Amino acid sequence: MTVAPFGSWSSPITAADLAAAGHPVDGGRFVGDEVWWAELRPAEAGRIAIRRHGADGPVDVLPPPWNARTRVHEYGGGAWTVTDADQLVFAEFTDQRLYLLDGSTPRPLTPEPSHSCAVRYGDLSVVDGEIWAVRESHAGDGAITRDIAVVPLDGSAADDPSRVRHVVGGSDFLAYPRVSPDRSRIAWIAWNHPQMPWDGTELRVAYLQDGQAVGQPTVLLGGTEESVLQPEWIGSGELYVISDRSGWWNLYRVAADGGDPIPLCPMDADFGGPLWMLGARWYLPRADGTLLTVRTVGTDALAVLDPSTGALMDTDLEDLTTVVLSDLRGDTVLARTGGARVASGIRTLDLASGDVDTVRLSVAALPDAAYLPEARQLTVRGSEREVHVVAYPPRNPEFDGPPGEAPPYVAFVHGGPTAHVAPSLNPVFAFFTSRGIGVVDVNYGGSTGYGREYRNRLRGQWGVVDVEDVVTAVRGLAELGLADAGRLAIEGGSAGGWTVLAALTTSDVFACGTSYYGVAELDRFVEETHDFESRYIDGLIGPLPEAAALYASRAPLENVDALDCPVLLLQGLDDPIVPPAQAERFRDALVRKGIPHAYIAYEGESHGFRRAETQISARNAELSFYGQVLGFTPPGIPELELWRPE
Repeated sequence: MTVAPFGSWSSPITAADLAAAGHPVDGGRFVGDEVWWAELRPAEAGRIAIRRHGADGPVDVLPPPWNARTRVHEYGGGAWTVTDADQLVFAEFTDQRLYLLDGSTPRPLTPEPSHSCAVRYGDLSVVDGEIWAVRESHAGDGAITRDIAVVPLDGSAADDPSRVRHVVGGSDFLAYPRVSPDRSRIAWIAWNHPQMPWDGTELRVAYLQDGQAVGQPTVLLGGTEESVLQPEWIGSGELYVISDRSGWWNLYRVAADGGDPIPLCPMDADFGGPLWMLGARWYLPRADGTLLTVRTVGTDALAVLDPSTGALMDTDLEDLTTVVLSDLRGDTVLARTGGARVASGIRTLDLASGDVDTVRLSVAALPDAAYLPEARQLTVRGSEREVHVVAYPPRNPEFDGPPGEAPPYVAFVHGGPTAHVAPSLNPVFAFFTSRGIGVVDVNYGGSTGYGREYRNRLRGQWGVVDVEDVVTAVRGLAELGLADAGRLAIEGGSAGGWTVLAALTTSDVFACGTSYYGVAELDRFVEETHDFESRYIDGLIGPLPEAAALYASRAPLENVDALDCPVLLLQGLDDPIVPPAQAERFRDALVRKGIPHAYIAYEGESHGFRRAETQISARNAELSFYGQVLGFTPPGIPELELWRPE
């Protein structure tokens, strides 16, 4: 074994390998005797393909250049479904119209919009030969409205907008349109600004007449301080639903005519999560009346719940730590799963036998297991509170670090900020750890998976609690002798990018940081971002104008004078969520302060990099950046040119 400085180890895992092998998969469903799924294709400009297995491996159901991706809420969700005749219906990304794949060429089901992507559809489902969906309409003056709408499958609405039927509206946001089995009522989830769906939503029910809601809807559950998710009908008189009224997202039964909800299995675990994308499901009803559930406390557990007794029977998941339900047929579960030793992908799980079979992994090939890091779940105690983290120490069978020397570490800060991380086999982590650079993934206050109290720690404290918790995490690793306290870096995207910039401008713990499309300031951000998150800052920091002073004091852009370490900014130029102006203003401030930095902007990229060439460029730039700042030379990596004052 060769002894060499941490960060300088040779690794067989390249950025090109990550891009070439990576094709994230999601949303599987049973179609006839097949399984169909959605797959990101980085080599095809990041389009979302719908695929199935052929005789020689995966083949496209939806051929290029068609792209099944909806822009409802910009994050999308529920972009495709399948008719009773096994025909694909999908939202096309370029124009946001709905299409039916009838033969080899899709044909439109919805009218051509008055301007680009003016009308969008998501959360698609088929009811009695019609497509029920959440519709988002953008007027020419910028006004946005949402409703539940119905689109006929015969194509008659393609040239006749009046054929798209309005069902119900009445709120800023809607999700989960669910029609009762006797077609007499519709249930859905609704919420209004400034709430986000993990803050407060309502379960509403209305009667249907001729396929349209009539009368005033009844609010069965929820409010501004209760998050309600995923209603499902039990016959035509009751519903199952998820609510966090206890402090945890638990399952309840509620009568459609009103009354107190009945808890099915009260426990300190989350049977739900943050509704960033439409159509997410955390439980599936089974034919025998039981429910297949996923619950989270740090990691996921899959269990069958008997609603009549509250009995919960866990399924042995072995190495799987994350489970995202997709579909269910008899005892066979279709889900996206992954773990610390197994790659994320779509798998089938047989509830009777326990057998697990892979349908399609999110990576084409995995590196040799000897180069993959081993995950360590830790709880680090800070001066204020405990923080849950997953550490990935360096690992390479051919190298070891100098005796008595601790490795550099990169703290990964997830987005949301309501996301949640669990131990995972992440090739991006291996890209760093196989070179002698440790990684720590942080579930800072505000993360989901630990109940509402943990999630609410960030209320009014964005830029404070998240920063404190990430600092606590890396200091804890240094105190344990796992990390070099003088060589700590931080990286994150979106809300995670905000935490990166806030940590660099308000603490002296990190030697450098990388922001992927991160928020840099707030006053213009709330004006420039998209509607879904335009009032998000009300809860994270405070409403305007009352919190104007806090906006200024918390914004990293306003604190650049306190910054004295290099920064790497990576940004998509087509990002509607965190527009390029955010990174550009921070770059300009770095120039004025004379801080070494690099700003790389990518044409054609939005919120999250989808193209192979972008992914390669960004990861190589990040690694070169860390090497220049932390004092090592990663072999075979192009040197990133940093701007430095003359």
